[in-house]
Amino acid sequence: MSGPGKVYLVGAGPGDPGLITVKGLRLLQEADVVIYDRLVDTRLLENARANAEMINVGKGRDNHSYTQEEINALLVEHGSAGKMVTRLKGGDPFVFGRGGEEALELVEAGIPFEVVPGITSAIGALTYAGIPITHRKVAASFAVVTGSEDPSRPNSGVDWPALAHIDTLVVLMGMEALPNVVEAVLAEGKPSDTPVALVRWGTRPDQETVSGDLTNIVARVKAAGLQAPVVTVIGPVAALREKLQWFDTGPLFGQRVLVTRTRQQASVLSSMLTERGAMPIELPTIAIEPMESGGAMDKALDGLTDYRWTVFTSANSVAVFFERLAARGLDARALGAVQVCAIGPGTSKALGEHGIKTDFIPGKFVAESLIDGMRERLQSGDRVLLPRAEGGRALLVDGLKEAGAVVDEVHLYRSVPAEDIAVNARGVFEAGVDTITFASSSTVKNLVDALDGDVEAINRCVVACIGPVTAETARGLGVKVDVEATEHTVPGIVEALEVFYAREKLGAVSSR
Repeated sequence: MSGPGKVYLVGAGPGDPGLITVKGLRLLQEADVVIYDRLVDTRLLENARANAEMINVGKGRDNHSYTQEEINALLVEHGSAGKMVTRLKGGDPFVFGRGGEEALELVEAGIPFEVVPGITSAIGALTYAGIPITHRKVAASFAVVTGSEDPSRPNSGVDWPALAHIDTLVVLMGMEALPNVVEAVLAEGKPSDTPVALVRWGTRPDQETVSGDLTNIVARVKAAGLQAPVVTVIGPVAALREKLQWFDTGPLFGQRVLVTRTRQQASVLSSMLTERGAMPIELPTIAIEPMESGGAMDKALDGLTDYRWTVFTSANSVAVFFERLAARGLDARALGAVQVCAIGPGTSKALGEHGIKTDFIPGKFVAESLIDGMRERLQSGDRVLLPRAEGGRALLVDGLKEAGAVVDEVHLYRSVPAEDIAVNARGVFEAGVDTITFASSSTVKNLVDALDGDVEAINRCVVACIGPVTAETARGLGVKVDVEATEHTVPGIVEALEVFYAREKLGAVSSR
């Protein structure tokens, strides 16, 4: 019988998945079992091993899917079975996270454990709201208290007379207790004009902040309809938000943006959206299915040196091309003196990752511009290899032939609808989407099909297309196109969305 495993109590931070520690991320990646709370961002969970057992213990104020005793028992059960368990907790395990209770249970059971600190919402949420918890000129002390004490405690651990004189008072889990907290600190001599702020879902793209002072904060919170979970801060530092606000000023802040690219490609766009304050929602609508080996592709690979040019039209074609090369025991050297054309910078970057320098990128990243540029570079009879997806437009082949080339078009892969897209799409739209991004015609077609032709659900959102071909496909299916990227790239989509929403904000301001 194997001995006990080990349990790691890991703080995931206040919400932003990028705020987990390096050690915490490694332990998440290595775990046999991940036991996580409802406040843990699901994007963080994607770092777990594919075969890891994932257990959502989802404790909420009104929804305790697991009691604390049951969570303790789970930790003991899996730890006793010799497994590596990562207990992923929002914030810091030892700051009102019941990590101490869980650690004591592990001690009693004789199971080794470690605690990995996380950024507590008491600091992280305030930072993202532009509120420093201390400031040399206005706040030399702070205290963090709970707004929902354990009712079984014989005496309150919250000393309001003392806390009223602390420069910065932070209250966690205090949404319902706000009127009582305000009343208590006022009664103990806190000035009535003391600034107050409440931050909901701090560090996330749906972060909300309501500000005021002790005289009006209760009414303002009620008027705003603010709901838990929130972090409350009372003290002069709350007023600094007016000047230090940074996170929720992003050009796409708060926008729920649907990313429809393949699972492998989605991360680049998602990262760019996140940097601008948006909440990316990844819904792969297409998957890449490589063609079976043999036939025209393998014949072309065997005779690569016979070609003067190889033309790549997507990063996907680059990936599958080099996979096929590797399967035949070849690498970038097989291209030899063959010149290489890439449809755009994304494709060129993918080639560069394989050590290939691109010889030509058209000024506009569409087939028409590529053909125009190749006309200047081709001589009559030049052989051109065009490895790409099945079903590509005939325009490119015909244009290269008209320029005098002998074109061998070989199909590397086909784009197919992603698995479970229909089920996932309905759930995503029910949860709410503000903006949809389309990077290819296939993504549009597959999403419309997944929604059973319900283009109205799509048209209620802002629709952004990477370029004219994708936009034309969308309009042909009854989808309105609000944004079309000038530069037909992923950064081009993001830039076009920034311009669109900047204009929307200006319009909203001017109409007031």
